[in-house]
Parts: sequence; C-alpha cells; structure tokens
Amino acid sequence: MRFLLRKFAFYAIALWAALTINFALPRLLPGNPVDILLAKLQQRGGTVSDDTRRAYALLLGGDDQTPLLQQYVDYLGNLLRGDLGVSVSYYPAQVTDVISTSLVWTIALVGIATVLAAVLGVVLGALAGWRPGSWLDSLVPATTLLSAVPYFWLALLLVYLLSLQLGLLPGSGGYNVVLTPGWNWPFISSTIQYGFLPALTIVIASVGGWLLGMRNMMVSTLSEDYIMTARAKGLPERQILMRYAARNAVLPSVAGFAISLGFVVSGSVITEQVFSYPGIGSKLLAAVTNNDYALMQGVFLYITLAVLGANLVVDLLYGLIDPRTRKG
Repeated sequence: MRFLLRKFAFYAIALWAALTINFALPRLLPGNPVDILLAKLQQRGGTVSDDTRRAYALLLGGDDQTPLLQQYVDYLGNLLRGDLGVSVSYYPAQVTDVISTSLVWTIALVGIATVLAAVLGVVLGALAGWRPGSWLDSLVPATTLLSAVPYFWLALLLVYLLSLQLGLLPGSGGYNVVLTPGWNWPFISSTIQYGFLPALTIVIASVGGWLLGMRNMMVSTLSEDYIMTARAKGLPERQILMRYAARNAVLPSVAGFAISLGFVVSGSVITEQVFSYPGIGSKLLAAVTNNDYALMQGVFLYITLAVLGANLVVDLLYGLIDPRTRKG
C-alpha cells in the first residue's frame, strides 16, 4: 500500500508541475491569438472596436488586463470542469471537439504501430539473444541501420516505391474522401488501407531499437548465475527462456515502452505531415503557427496525461514483474 501511495503522490505532484508549465509556456511566446483572430475578422470586412477586442480576449483567455495569478486560477478551474476553451485556428470550435475528432486517428495509427514495433522487436530480440550467432542474430545490424535512417526520408522512400511506382497503397490521406465516415466496412477498410503505409514506416523505423536492446539484455542475462543454476537443475530450455531469461531481460524494455507509448500523442507530427494524415499532430502544428494558446494547452495536456498515465501503469507493472522495486 505504501508503494502505491508513494507512486500516486509522485505523479500527482508531477501533474501539477506539468499543468503549471503548460499554463506558462504559451504566454511566453511572441504574439497574441486575439490579434490573429481580429485580423481574420478584418479580412472578412468586419469592424474592430475596443469592446470587440475585449470580448474576444475574454473568450480566448488572453485578456492582458486580468492579473496573471487570476488567469492561472481560472485556468485550473476550467480544467476541472473539462473546459479547454475556444480554438483560434478552428474558431468557433471548442478545443475538446477539435482534439476528440483527431485524437482517435493518432491513437489508431501511431499507437497500434508503436505496440506492434515493441512486441515484434522484443520477441525477435529475445530469440536472437537466446541463440547468438544464428541467422536471426545476423539481422540485427540491418534493423539497426534502418532505425538510424531519418524517418521522413524513409517515409518518402516508401511512398515513392509502394505508392507512386507500384501503386499498391495510397500515399496520403486517412481514408477515401468519397466515403461517408462511420462504423461501416467500406470506411473501416479504407482507413486500414490508407493507414498501412504510415504504420509500416513507423514499425520499420523503430523495431530495430527494440530488437537490439532486448538482444543485448538477453545476452547479458544468460551469463547470470541463476540461469546456470536453472540449467544445472535440468529445467526445460523453453521454461528457462520464458520464466528466467526473458522475464528479467525485458525489464528495461518495459520502461522504454512506457515512454514510447506516452509520446504516441506527440510523436505523430512528422508522420501526419509526410502522409497528410488527419491526426492530432496537424492540429498541434496549426496551434503553434497561429499562437492558439487554448489548443496548444489542450494538446500539451493530453500529451502530459498520456506520458504520466503510461509511466504510472508501467511503474505498477514493473513492481509486479520485479518485486524488488517495491522496497525502499
């Protein structure tokens, strides 16, 4: 119980610190979202008065006349009510609506691809480390080389080969625009088809790191005394691999997986730009371009919750896998 309370207290403090930084950072950037929105209004032929500016400032939370401390208190209060404000980039849409419509695309693409890359890399790394010098072990340098290739270059190469030259997969977009989005098979099959190429790029670019890390940990673990003792007792090789070697070697990969899974939300910017994929990365880029405080804070909030939540789950899982971490 003390272990759980200690973990929850630590992550509660980390969440408060992240929210405070999330509040401060957009206000340190040059420019004002109110000016951007009023400029758009003037381009459409509207008139701007002092009352109009004051109204928009109150609406967007960028009123300079309000003390900073009061803005901070209002910000925390709005978060507790689930009110993230109005987006300048997609005015007059609410930030929660903008994020909710795009977050599912990012999770479906980057999240699934990250899980597949981690599972595939850990399994292959465990087998390669279990049999050093095998044909599978000889593939490690090739996968490591692919991980070192710049992601955007690998993505453009796959688009050129599989989409432009062979015509096997679509090169951009999230689905066929002639279809009506919904839970129907034509639309779902279209999203799978359009998402296969960016997902393949993510898997190819990241599987090598998981494979190399797990392989090296397996080689190191196999030299431990408890592995020699298990073999001296005559235990089956499969049992030694699963219950002794792989269980201990996977611990660093579990910690790394928490970080990778937490950054699924923020790691989609390059993917969505190369493949023109409708996810939260494009919304984050639009928010930064337009000084959209509310949308930036909303996306950063989701990133913070994803990172802290994933690390909390893995911390608890880590304590279950290795009871020694629950001491102290």
